[in-house]
Amino acid sequence: MRRITERAGGAWALALVVIVAVLGIDQLTKHAVRSSVVPGEEQRFLPGVQLVNTRNHGVAFGFLPGSRTLVTILIVVALLILLAYFARNATRPLMWLPTGMLIGGALGNIIDRLRDGSVTDFIKLPLGWPPFNLADASITLGILALFLLIDSSRRAVP
Repeated sequence: MRRITERAGGAWALALVVIVAVLGIDQLTKHAVRSSVVPGEEQRFLPGVQLVNTRNHGVAFGFLPGSRTLVTILIVVALLILLAYFARNATRPLMWLPTGMLIGGALGNIIDRLRDGSVTDFIKLPLGWPPFNLADASITLGILALFLLIDSSRRAVP
């Protein structure tokens, strides 16, 4: 039992490291964009990738714009469900990674909402893809990683 508790504690610590890393990188990049890219301006970053300075009042990729209370409630409920799931499954290999990515990304965008009333988005891809930020990317990759971990654990059960 002690070994399981130690593994769970280690998983929580690793998740915290990922949360802090995602949150720090997200906030630093958003600050850099707000201070160097004029709203409405586009700067070439990589082939096919532009840096912009836009505000998003919805959730990831502009979904649910203008629904501030609904967005906040959805984020809080999703984070509580994620934390409950992680608490029950913290000893699963790598479960800390998507948990940290999801919480770090969500907190990065929540900080923007509390500070500015909207989220700073700055990565613009071609073909009309809505601008996004590193918190959105972390959330998206975290969801994908979580689904892959859940699926692989289900396949492992005979």
